[in-house]
Amino acid sequence: MDFSFQRDHQAFQEVLQAFAQTELLANYTRWDREATFPRDMWRKLGQLGVTALRVDEAYGGAGADAIMAGIAAEEVARGDFNLAYSVILHSLVGEILNQHASEDIKASYLPSLANGERVFAIAVTEPDAGSDAAAMRTRAERRGDRYILTGEKSGISAAAVADVFLVFAKTDVNAGAKGISAFVVPADTPGVSVKRYEDMGSIPIARGSVVLDHVEIALENRVGAENRGFYEVMNGFDLSRILIALQCIGAALQSLDETMAFVKVRHSFGQPLAKYQGVSFQIAEHYTKLQMVRWHCYRTLWLRDALQPHTMEAAMAKWMGPKTAVEAIHQCILLNGHYGYTKDLPLEQRLRDVIGLEIGDGTAQTQQMIIARELLGKAYKPY
Repeated sequence: MDFSFQRDHQAFQEVLQAFAQTELLANYTRWDREATFPRDMWRKLGQLGVTALRVDEAYGGAGADAIMAGIAAEEVARGDFNLAYSVILHSLVGEILNQHASEDIKASYLPSLANGERVFAIAVTEPDAGSDAAAMRTRAERRGDRYILTGEKSGISAAAVADVFLVFAKTDVNAGAKGISAFVVPADTPGVSVKRYEDMGSIPIARGSVVLDHVEIALENRVGAENRGFYEVMNGFDLSRILIALQCIGAALQSLDETMAFVKVRHSFGQPLAKYQGVSFQIAEHYTKLQMVRWHCYRTLWLRDALQPHTMEAAMAKWMGPKTAVEAIHQCILLNGHYGYTKDLPLEQRLRDVIGLEIGDGTAQTQQMIIARELLGKAYKPY
């Protein structure tokens, strides 16, 4: 057993640590207050290789392993939680296109995904189909060498700023999960419209709904075989769920670092707050929990790189990562006293941002169902 990162992992981590602390952290709250999507920083992350990790070198990617993507999610989130979506979205979409798209689609879209010039989003969730993706109603009707897409996607991260969507739609309405296909849909295609949400957190990432009103796309824009989209995205979610967990862990560890610095210099009754066990024990507890989840995530990424089963482990990470991070950041707010409750510190924003990912990519209850199914067998699943 070896729990150390390889040299290339360590070098990449050091680069991202420096960039996150010098370029991202100082602007994290400003972009939230201004409701601004920092596209220039997305491009800079592309220049650092963050958006290219799960794309082959032939298309301008890095061809990196899943562990490298985990490092990127954690370290970028320490500086700016929302810009870590560049890792989550482009790793997920990049991997799906890299593995299943035609050569023409790869050549047309992967280079701009890899360098961060275009923002890619994934459109699965619908108003009446969230965790139960097989219940989606969006249709893709084939007419000769074209498809006509009609429906609505909801809760889509980066909806209002994305340049390209990977849309999942029913090509066989009677086949359930076996009737879903995936399509590359540029955001400027006629019939595509977006409504931005007024969310409590992750404001710069511009979550919203995507409406598809008889959107006509070429047959070549289908990704993979017809009716195989559900299985392609489900495998991709095993990756994104782990990365989301590390994204949340990174934000929480940064919050703990800031809180530890504060309690060392803030005095009460003649001594630093850090000397009181009521303070130090809280820090010790949450740091311990975060590190346990963190290393579970990296072990799960190792399983993915080794082509070993890891669906249950990914669900564990997605369940416990956001939950543990929310609890830690909440405690950091309390330990910072009334200043922690102000917008002068980034803590309240991190709490708002991280809570959103207790929902995204599957709720805690969905992850528990997956874990129970893997442990007990499919015969005992509730659906």
